[in-house]
Amino acid sequence: MAPKDSSYIEWAHKTAAEKKTHVSFPQLKYPSLRDGGLRDPIQWLEGKAMDDGAEGLWRIRNSLYDFSEFLDKHPGGAEWLELAKGTDITEAFECHHLNPVVEKVKDKYYVRDAKTPRNSPFTFEEDGFYKTLKRSVAEELKKIPASERKRTTLIIDGLVATLLISSALSCWATNYWVVMVSYLVASLTLAWTTVAAHNYIHMKTNWRMYLFNLSLWSYRDFRVSHALSHHVYPNTLIDLEISGFEPIVTWIPRKKPAFAKFTLLIETIVFPFLFILNFLKRFISNFIRKGFFTRHYRWHDVIGLLLPVWMYLASGCTFYHAFITWLWINCTGSFIFFTIGSNAAHHHPNIFKDGDQLKEKTVDWGMHELEAVMDRNDINDNFFKVMTFFGDHALHHLFPTLDHAVLRHLYPVFLKHCEEFRANYRLTSQYDFFIAQLKMAVKEDPTVLDESS
Repeated sequence: MAPKDSSYIEWAHKTAAEKKTHVSFPQLKYPSLRDGGLRDPIQWLEGKAMDDGAEGLWRIRNSLYDFSEFLDKHPGGAEWLELAKGTDITEAFECHHLNPVVEKVKDKYYVRDAKTPRNSPFTFEEDGFYKTLKRSVAEELKKIPASERKRTTLIIDGLVATLLISSALSCWATNYWVVMVSYLVASLTLAWTTVAAHNYIHMKTNWRMYLFNLSLWSYRDFRVSHALSHHVYPNTLIDLEISGFEPIVTWIPRKKPAFAKFTLLIETIVFPFLFILNFLKRFISNFIRKGFFTRHYRWHDVIGLLLPVWMYLASGCTFYHAFITWLWINCTGSFIFFTIGSNAAHHHPNIFKDGDQLKEKTVDWGMHELEAVMDRNDINDNFFKVMTFFGDHALHHLFPTLDHAVLRHLYPVFLKHCEEFRANYRLTSQYDFFIAQLKMAVKEDPTVLDESS
């Protein structure tokens, strides 16, 4: 740990309190609509559109594009572009596309240069770490058999089948122990199905991404909060998976309220209700946001309600009994999912958070990703754990659209580039992350550079 530099720490706390700029990247304005309100994906998109200078179009680097006529032609599905309209999509464009042909495709839809500088600190230099690694990975992918992807489908399909059987059994059975075991298995497989479905949310439109909605949460919302926010701006002020938990849990180094020392208790109380809360926030938006229903509500928002109907029909019990049992399964599954997620890869004193002192105010995007993540060796050693505990996290952040089954084949070329560019790839244990996450919830002072850095 770097020694404290009182002058920087004092400045950092002052800057954080003013909320005019980022702390680690003071050249960037404080994100609009970050605080207050529902802190949901729609609010995040609206705030980002206010800051990005995209003028209602799509911004990539310092140019504006109109992809309106390309929506239905987009290989990844129109939804990605629909959601991101009016924002700067540079980071998402870079990490979602490995084929260089996309550069020529986008140029067909060029409109004009942007009028304002990018509100992002990240660079994509051709000879930098990320672009160099990206070219090497594109070549490496040609050697990996397509059959590898069957491993992920077997896992998620098995989890869904187990969820359906155990949830129905928890309503049908009369023996106490059978009911309890079935309920716990259903809760666990609901959480694991939600984690595993996240693999498919990053990809082009496919039916398995809808399995995420069995949790009551919207995969469409998750594409924004996770794929378009957290993945491309991890641990910065633009990361909705940081701001969305505030002020209940604050993981960035800031002056903390007194209740921060009770974070473990708070998480135990709050986490069980987050699946339902996300559903309710989205439902309520139909009444408090003009045009929300037609622009954002979709048929798949009701998928989560099909599980209690299935439990009722398959077990033959009363609907009331099925509904109450389902609530227990959903809340327990929510607790498991958010416990896994909050202790997965990002909340550790040795990982970058906004406020930490940096040598440079602009940084290669790939290098930043590795500063904002640590992998767990006791998760990465087994593919089932990778799929159900957000494993292979560093490579997944760098190349989110790749199937998780492919990532393990990329380690030789990845580690080679990390050594060449001195990228900060690190491993620790799951237990260490659990303790570290609680430490971050009470950590107030940012990490500062020592004189040798």
